Amino acid sequence: MTKEVLRAMPTCRVNNVDLYYEITGQGPPLLFIHGLGSSTRDWENQVPFFSQRFQVITFDVRGHGRSGKPRGRYSISIFAADTSAFMRTLNIIPAHVVGFLMGGMIAFQLAVTESDLFRSLTIINSGPELIFRTLKEKFPFFIRRVIVRLFGMRGMGTVLANTLFPKPEHKTLRDRLIQRWSENDKQAYIASIKALPNWTVMDKIHMIAFPTLIISADMNYAPVAWKESYASKIVGAKVAVIRDSRHMTPLEQPEQLNQTIMTFLSKVD
Repeated sequence: MTKEVLRAMPTCRVNNVDLYYEITGQGPPLLFIHGLGSSTRDWENQVPFFSQRFQVITFDVRGHGRSGKPRGRYSISIFAADTSAFMRTLNIIPAHVVGFLMGGMIAFQLAVTESDLFRSLTIINSGPELIFRTLKEKFPFFIRRVIVRLFGMRGMGTVLANTLFPKPEHKTLRDRLIQRWSENDKQAYIASIKALPNWTVMDKIHMIAFPTLIISADMNYAPVAWKESYASKIVGAKVAVIRDSRHMTPLEQPEQLNQTIMTFLSKVD
């Protein structure tokens, strides 16, 4: 492989998997961790904005995007171990860490076990546990696996796109999500889904001692009240609400989100 290709597709090998990553800008390190079925591409509205002040690092989690997709069991702990090794290998610690959806779970896992990695923590539409206590709570994850097995990744993307981007003016976002979802590896996606349920660090988040911002879309699946409840367990944690947003806030309301995060980081750094 030529040096030119290596520069075009940088990877970092950790825990026997190659993680694709991108670095843009200069300044304090700012790491973005994407959600389930996503990749570095879904930070496209954040990278240009934050790279004016920070060294922005995005990467594809194991099983996603252009990173390796080993077979076998995945877990939040495995994703977190990959992320920790990635940060240490690239020497981007301590960093401001932003976690979205599954990425928020990964960030919380790291926050309670490896605090030296963090300058600050920002969580978007996520939380420190995913415990299903009723059949109603289990159903959305069960039906995802059924849709993927019956209709493939494009079918899953179509269902999600129509749910997450319902407005007529969201057509471009719907089309983009369907296309990107269709590119996911089916087995790795299912393994990632299985990694999420019954995970928790709720009993440990009181140990988080660095600046923390919890961001919730006003129409997210998990209510704002839940975010406020768990945020109260973290000393000094702030909660911010993004208006007219559902689940995919970085794509749906990028301006609101970017300004909210920047205001927080400006007070930290």
